[in-house]
Amino acid sequence: MSNAFYTVPAPKNEPVKEYRAGSPEKIALKAALKEARSKEVDAPMYIGGKKITTTNKQRMFPPHDHKHTLGYFHQGDASHVQMAIEAAMKAKEKWSNMPWEHRAAIFLKAADLLAGPYRSKMNAATMLAQSKNAYQAEIDSACELIDFLRYNVHFMTDIYKYQPESSPGIWNRSEWRPLEGFVFALTPFNFTAIAGNLPTAPAMMGNTIVWKPANTQIYSAQVIMEILIEAGLPDGVINLVYVSGPVIGKEVTSHKDFGGIHFTGSSSTFNDLWKSIGENIPRYKSYPRIVGETGGKDFVFAHSSADAKAVAVGLSRGAFEYQGQKCSAASRAYIADNIWPDVKKYLLEDLASFKMGPTEDFTNFVNAVIDEKSFDKIANYIEEAKKDKNAEIIAGGKYDKSKGWFIEPTVIQVKDPGYVTMCEEIFGPVLTIYVYPADKYEENLRLCDSTSEYALTGCIFAQDREAIVIASKILQNSAGNFYINDKPTGAVVGQQPFGGARASGTNDKAGSHINLMRWVSPRSIKETFVSPVDYRYPFLGEE
Repeated sequence: MSNAFYTVPAPKNEPVKEYRAGSPEKIALKAALKEARSKEVDAPMYIGGKKITTTNKQRMFPPHDHKHTLGYFHQGDASHVQMAIEAAMKAKEKWSNMPWEHRAAIFLKAADLLAGPYRSKMNAATMLAQSKNAYQAEIDSACELIDFLRYNVHFMTDIYKYQPESSPGIWNRSEWRPLEGFVFALTPFNFTAIAGNLPTAPAMMGNTIVWKPANTQIYSAQVIMEILIEAGLPDGVINLVYVSGPVIGKEVTSHKDFGGIHFTGSSSTFNDLWKSIGENIPRYKSYPRIVGETGGKDFVFAHSSADAKAVAVGLSRGAFEYQGQKCSAASRAYIADNIWPDVKKYLLEDLASFKMGPTEDFTNFVNAVIDEKSFDKIANYIEEAKKDKNAEIIAGGKYDKSKGWFIEPTVIQVKDPGYVTMCEEIFGPVLTIYVYPADKYEENLRLCDSTSEYALTGCIFAQDREAIVIASKILQNSAGNFYINDKPTGAVVGQQPFGGARASGTNDKAGSHINLMRWVSPRSIKETFVSPVDYRYPFLGEE
């Protein structure tokens, strides 16, 4: 029985290790990479605490070395989705009734396991299976996931602490119940931290989960489950399944106990799921919670007063870290013509110094895109640009998939701000730049706002404060995360809650209490200490 109001450890952002030559963390990570490449893993599903295997095994391999086999995962079907739902519902009562401090302790322990003994293993898995370099893996699969776990515990307690006022003779209370039913977590390939956060955030609030990761992230998802199990997560709380998207989508959204979805992925997939949920509304006990972060066409806007070198670095980092496969990656840029010559000079110098190759070579800044389908899509955009008189490729433009899915960081300069690569999400190492007349600043800000259906991230570079004020106002609905004199990537848990609106999602801000509020259903309780015994109110009396 709980007989105290507990205070959880104050969260602090996990320090990012630098992996300098000869450092202990670099030595440990290289050893973990070597060990991972030396063996083939068998990746089962986890349903109700049991490892589930099938005869349909699918190969896992590094995007930068697609002939090498990392192991095999066990592909499931609709029956496994049903098993996972049943396991989640079976575990729900006991899990939701567990005192909150014990739920918190499990996830705090998971954070410490990841920060310590599992750090190199998790980073190595992300580097190999998702072709993410050491630094990008460190800030993602180690630091950000650690931060999600620790800060979410803190946000959970903030929610539980919030209580209403009470009048004399009355005690009003708020109870923060988990949702009825199970939560479906559908996670992407590009951030291991997102893959870990989407199932654990609602689980922390007492919900039970059916989790489907992207196939290209299953290798590191296995490590997440290994950590959670060691941390003491009870059987059936998070059920990890590998089933095709259409199959699991149909099974989940048609089930009477579907309580909500926590999603990161494409806008088209989210739209299909939302439509399916709407069609199945009569089946559900409650209206499901729909939380999603989807696509982006993220912008960099440089005013005539901007520091050209800062703009160039914002472009080279913002557009090409992790091969442009971040939801927040800079994909289109508007540069004032008076600073463009210097921006171009510095940007091309940066790109000329980039090295591209496998993640195991720590000198490579750029690695491979995630798979052949993505490679072919990006290559097609580049080829079309080569043939278009309104577009000029000023850097990159080459690609090769003989060993891995390698695409050079590519910069396209366009004459038409409505050119296709200024408007459509590419999700790869392609940046399109439109150089605008410096005296047409506000006109082009409005153009930026209206060009894309997305509104995830964006940034303004300017030294003129009035220019920053104007941009902040005109672009107020263009980005859920807006950066001033910095690249549009790199949101930190607890500092810049992440999410966008329009076609970029529901803006429920991962990394804040806003997101966790979506996974509870409040109950208001009023207790009257001395109940009335006469229905008559004073106004009924007459002299």
